[in-house]
Amino acid sequence: MPMLDPSQLVIREMQEDEEQMVLELLKDGFKDTENRLILYVLTRPLALLLLAVVSSGLRFLLNSFVAALLGPVLLTILALKLLLRRSPDLGCLGTYYRSGQRGIWVAVYDGDDVCGCVALQPCLQGVTRMAELRRLAVSRWYRRSGVGRRLLAFLEAQARAQGYERVVLYPPVVTKAAISLFESSGYHPTGGHSWLGYTILQEFSKEL
Repeated sequence: MPMLDPSQLVIREMQEDEEQMVLELLKDGFKDTENRLILYVLTRPLALLLLAVVSSGLRFLLNSFVAALLGPVLLTILALKLLLRRSPDLGCLGTYYRSGQRGIWVAVYDGDDVCGCVALQPCLQGVTRMAELRRLAVSRWYRRSGVGRRLLAFLEAQARAQGYERVVLYPPVVTKAAISLFESSGYHPTGGHSWLGYTILQEFSKEL
């Protein structure tokens, strides 16, 4: 973890020529989280039981023991990857965040080193104006150095300035460091999304 000079860290709107750099930053964090989440799901007792039952059934249809064993696992991994990758902001960032209601900002250290990013998206639920923290990523070289906390505070200020009353976010259950950051910043659990009865995405929110 580098020792940062807070005065050298600036947060500003992403520039067009930084789009590819930010995309790689997001993909790096997303891939790491995706792999950990898939491992978490596959090692739940109920998931192991279902995979064992399906494999046993396939052994009567297939001549290959290996195919019957690995087939359900590979199909489950593929299904989870497709589910997790249904995210528009991992495509063309410039197009997706060109709307005035959306925003993506980068943390730049020492003038030109893009070390993190955060994205905001409107979230329509009822009459309350809510902003969703869509992405928060920090370069692995700058993690645990305060960059994530600065980005989170900046996004809250932007959401408040745009008239939003609440910020919501949905971190995967395996991102312990991120969840700890959100909890220490005043976010409270308000729900989540489950798979086979196990929570895989937690919902947090904070009143602005």
